[in-house]
Amino acid sequence: IVFKSPRDVNTAVMELLIMAYALKTSCARNIIGVIPYFPYSKQSKMRKRGSIVCKLLASMLAKAGLTHIITMDLHQKEIQGFFSFPVDNLRASPFLLQYIQEEIPDYRNAVIVAKSPGAAKRAQSYAERLRLGLAVIHGEAQCTEQDMDDGRHSPPMLKNATVHPGLELPLMMAKEKPPITVVGDVGGRIAIIVDDIIDDVESFVAAAEILKERGAYKIFVMATHGLLSADAPRLIEESSIDEVVVTNTVPHEVQKLQCPKIKTVDISLILSEAIRRIHNGESMAYLFRNITVDD
Repeated sequence: IVFKSPRDVNTAVMELLIMAYALKTSCARNIIGVIPYFPYSKQSKMRKRGSIVCKLLASMLAKAGLTHIITMDLHQKEIQGFFSFPVDNLRASPFLLQYIQEEIPDYRNAVIVAKSPGAAKRAQSYAERLRLGLAVIHGEAQCTEQDMDDGRHSPPMLKNATVHPGLELPLMMAKEKPPITVVGDVGGRIAIIVDDIIDDVESFVAAAEILKERGAYKIFVMATHGLLSADAPRLIEESSIDEVVVTNTVPHEVQKLQCPKIKTVDISLILSEAIRRIHNGESMAYLFRNITVDD
């Protein structure tokens, strides 16, 4: 079953479950789901006391009858542990590396940029294979007064709050980050920001502005999954970003018409080869031969 990620993802998930269950009740020996972009993959960690939706979706797919999944660049590799059947998490990095080498003429003068410390491992993986330098952006823009009033810092920290006698909870300190800084030299260089998902582009646009201020003369953004929701095409077109390169794991034809800066890399070849190898019972290790641990 090939899963296409449309804008109405919940309807598509339900269709996938119904198709898998129909095949299961028809006594199919194996039911393999090809899901290039796994939906809800960002909701794979418990934040405060929130639900882990990715685990729920994995349980639903197993219950519906799927016996194997082929996917691409899961947001967290640990998601594979949510499933009770094999998951092949393919990587798009070889295709993106090839694009850099073939489509950016002076890529030797480039530096790989992580837009946050959390993306540093992926950026390091790219930098090592391309023999390029590495830069990391950390911190965040300082909050305005409007941000302070919108409720994100509530409830207020009160020392005199009523608590159970004998139970003195420590005073919670507000989470603060330093102002945005760039670790690494990008002056007079091409900056290539790498990530796995580009959805809300505000953070990428802000990173591009910082890099432009630090002297980068060209800025590329490369990601596997181009969700590009809401006003993303317009924001990219008006930003300092010169090119956004994404793969075709998620359809984005409409966004490309709105913004000529968006380019597509085709990764259908590796998916078709994975399907062929699984069908013929061949080794999948060949598809991971040039993949690093941090990729």
